[in-house]
Amino acid sequence: MVGGGEGAFIGGVHRMAARLDGHWDLVAGNFQSDPDKSIAFGKSMGLAPDRAYADFRSMAAAEAKRADRIDAVAIVTPNSTHHAIAREFLTAGIPVICDKPLTITRRHADDLADLVATTGLPFILTHNYSGYAMPRQARAMIEAGELGNLRIVQAEYAQDWLATELSGNKQADWRGDPARAGPGGALGDIATHAFQLAEFVTGLKTETIAADLEAFVPGRKIDDNVNIMLRFNGGAKGMLWASQVATGSVNGLKLRVFGDKGGLEWAQETPETLLFTPLGGQQRILRRGGAGVSASATHATRVPGGHPEGYLEGFAQIYTDAAELIRAHGENRAPRAFGRLAPGLSDGVRGVAFIEAAIASSNANGAWTKIV
Repeated sequence: MVGGGEGAFIGGVHRMAARLDGHWDLVAGNFQSDPDKSIAFGKSMGLAPDRAYADFRSMAAAEAKRADRIDAVAIVTPNSTHHAIAREFLTAGIPVICDKPLTITRRHADDLADLVATTGLPFILTHNYSGYAMPRQARAMIEAGELGNLRIVQAEYAQDWLATELSGNKQADWRGDPARAGPGGALGDIATHAFQLAEFVTGLKTETIAADLEAFVPGRKIDDNVNIMLRFNGGAKGMLWASQVATGSVNGLKLRVFGDKGGLEWAQETPETLLFTPLGGQQRILRRGGAGVSASATHATRVPGGHPEGYLEGFAQIYTDAAELIRAHGENRAPRAFGRLAPGLSDGVRGVAFIEAAIASSNANGAWTKIV
């Protein structure tokens, strides 16, 4: 692991999720930019002293030479550092599991895409919500034609934790700093999740967007509220709203998809259920682990229905999918079907393209802008 040291939120989430299904062990890391603190934190995690590293470059070089080298590196650092760290490990021949967004510029995203194409190494992006069972159920139903021709896709992700200035809060500080977070605030932090989930579930690609970005908190340098209209291939249309100043909202990621034969609705805060309404029929509640769910949803289920699963299990599914992709690569075979559902480099490039298109559109007073 690179990043995720003392005071970090997402590093602990990655470590718990990676262990959950028994596929991964943490054996090496550069956890903080301060060398002494990084080494001390690694030792506190039970790592061998020679595998608690002072910096990521020495880690990549040393691990590449070991007979028991790491199988992958998890990058859980601020957005601006993803490119340099991922490039270092890919060049060393080590697969990468990276937090989103992929990079803060399209140039860097394309550079990583070229490097992955050259090396052939697995690259997984941790859009964890696509690891939940019921979004995978929704995807399977749409693929099976149960919604018919898709017409409307509505995505939203509402939080309120940045409704006021949080000076001195480690997580808020770097997310509000364009030098570390990149040019998008709520746009890069949470709107990219809603964007990726909408495309993952529907199988559609967003072609053009019209965006209005706003920073409501005085002095904030990047957006904290995002309104975007979407036009998809095939004629479907939709809207995406993401906000970190929506007072009273905690982690309100929601997706609604409507076709000419039916509609689906899923909410992250009630992740065990998926609402399906066939045209002219009674609404059905599908439950994780219940009767009639798809093979892909069952694969993403760990315990019987009625025993709730959620955020950590969704993250764990991405790590399980990553393990399958990396094992398949090492064994020179095709990955098993559900491993291919893991978000990867192409999702990352699209996410960066989405961010840049949204900013360009908002700067042009909401002009329709292509995602390329």
